[in-house]
Amino acid sequence: MSIVRTALPLVLLTSVLTGCAGLQKTDWPKCAAVGGVGGAALGAIESSSWAGWGALLGGGLAAGYCWAHGDGDEDGDGVPDSRDKCPGTPRGVQVDADGCPPPAPVVEEVVVQKEEVIVIRDVRFEFDSARLTAGDKERLNTIATRLKQEAPSARLSVTGHTDSVGSDSYNQKLSERRAHSVTEYLIEGGVPRSSFVSVVGAGETQPVADNATADGRAMNRRTEIKIQR
Repeated sequence: MSIVRTALPLVLLTSVLTGCAGLQKTDWPKCAAVGGVGGAALGAIESSSWAGWGALLGGGLAAGYCWAHGDGDEDGDGVPDSRDKCPGTPRGVQVDADGCPPPAPVVEEVVVQKEEVIVIRDVRFEFDSARLTAGDKERLNTIATRLKQEAPSARLSVTGHTDSVGSDSYNQKLSERRAHSVTEYLIEGGVPRSSFVSVVGAGETQPVADNATADGRAMNRRTEIKIQR
């Protein structure tokens, strides 16, 4: 019986303290209550008169142990320090299970391109002419739909270009006629005339490829529409 009286208090006290060690520092009142009950029970084993002293001693020891060895929460975010991956979080900030504030939402900045150039190379015109073919008109219908979405704030500049076949003066006039032909068709398609700030021809003076080849000359025969927003 003496062995039981000696061993039982140690077992109960160890169980109480072990349980308190898994709690937070702020849980010391719970530890004190559990320790008090356990202390009273231990005291009563010896004598009923010892129950009160046992409760007082058990509660004090359990509360103190809980405070000294319990898991703290220094930043008060509700996540114990032992698993708080973001210590020092300001009070009032919502945190996740790891004690860290949720990542800020990514806001994608919309970048408005101030200037854009539409290069039209598949508008062929009739031979040696500024008259549009049926295929040219189909292509320009698509571009007109696009440009109507830009109006009325966008400013449009149209420039016609030719290859080097023919005289400089002839190519200059041909490029001007073709630039105006494209512009008038786009206006007929619903693009406001007021959106066009310039319609000019550059002739053969601004090649983008080698005029010595057929492919190069085809690339140089083009109409460019510059969009300024």
